[in-house]
Amino acid sequence: MTDPHNDVAAAEQFTEVFQRLREQVGRVIVGQDQVVEELILALAARGHAILVGVPGLAKTLLVSTLARSLDLDFRRIQFTPDLMPGDITGAEVMHTDPESGERSFRFVRGPVFTNMLLADEINRTPPKTQAALLEAMQERQVTAAGKGMPLPDPFFVLATQNPIEQEGTYPLPEAALDRFLFLISVDYPSAEEEAEILRRTTGAEEQVLEAVIGVEELVRMQKLVRSVPVADPVLQYAVALARKSRPGSVDAPAFIGQWVTWGAGPRASQNMVLAGKARALLHGRFHVSSDDIEAVAPAVLRHRILTNFAAQAEGITADAVIARLIEETEAHPSGLDGERAKGIGS
Repeated sequence: MTDPHNDVAAAEQFTEVFQRLREQVGRVIVGQDQVVEELILALAARGHAILVGVPGLAKTLLVSTLARSLDLDFRRIQFTPDLMPGDITGAEVMHTDPESGERSFRFVRGPVFTNMLLADEINRTPPKTQAALLEAMQERQVTAAGKGMPLPDPFFVLATQNPIEQEGTYPLPEAALDRFLFLISVDYPSAEEEAEILRRTTGAEEQVLEAVIGVEELVRMQKLVRSVPVADPVLQYAVALARKSRPGSVDAPAFIGQWVTWGAGPRASQNMVLAGKARALLHGRFHVSSDDIEAVAPAVLRHRILTNFAAQAEGITADAVIARLIEETEAHPSGLDGERAKGIGS
């Protein structure tokens, strides 16, 4: 049995460390609290994330700021139509020994050999190059000349994608998007936030960031996330959300069959639980509640639920489907926290 006092202390330490990380990012990034939290959850859960938003919303700046707040190796790749797989993974080059004159092939590692990789505008490169990155994301290694070379641990891919420019782009298929733990939607700032952005970016003062988490501490925090217990009612809630999103399932409500072509697979429920564990720790708890699952569900599900033509004709988005799915899926009272549990139990 685990010591409850140690569990509480571990959760408090986790909260403190990642709160300092949030504060560092907040020195540069104005607002976007939900986006920042979801990025932190992805790191803590050892998952990859893709940020989708129109140009000018500081997606690249957000990821680079996060990288500067972490004592990790960071690389950035600007994806272009002429980018080749070897430009990402590396390639074998001819090497000549200056003393003996002997020639041999040597593998020169590409930018994917890093702790954190920013894949900027990932939909601007052909599928062949995308596949090289996606394989590295899944296997966490690169194969060259028949040899597998493991990537550093930890390894994250934080990708960005522009949803409005479609000419000259290669949208990631649903099976490729499934490799990402989160699809994070980045929206416009409020009027007050936009005014603060102008104050910070049009002056002479430059923010200095401190690295608050190193490799060893981050790996330890990731292991802590895995050790957080999850009660059966919470697991069943995650399973119910995933199963109800599948057209043709006996559990699916009528609107799913009306609006959805393809629903979320088992990886969605896995990721909801992992992200829920990270969120519980981030909020100072060493147990997962259904509220945690509900909070992370949109970012986990929005790229795993494919709406059909009928939904698009009615202006129904994947987020709208998820919101209704959550509304119509009842969590067991034992998996809830706080006032919500009191309201259901009364």
